[in-house]
Amino acid sequence: MMKVILDQDKCVSSGQCVMAAPEVFDQRDEDGVAVLLTAVPDPGSLDDVQQAAAVCPAVAIRVETGY
Repeated sequence: MMKVILDQDKCVSSGQCVMAAPEVFDQRDEDGVAVLLTAVPDPGSLDDVQQAAAVCPAVAIRVETGY
């Protein structure tokens, strides 16, 4: 099981997370800040979510696993 934590205050609106895991992340229309669609995504999304966290230029995404 995994939990995704997104710090919107750190987000720089690059959209990398949306491209890596569109089933988990979106962006607000008004300013492009990332939005978490689900904090506990399907386990099949783990690789995509970890990729999103890895490519985030602001290090605004944390993934906690195994709790």
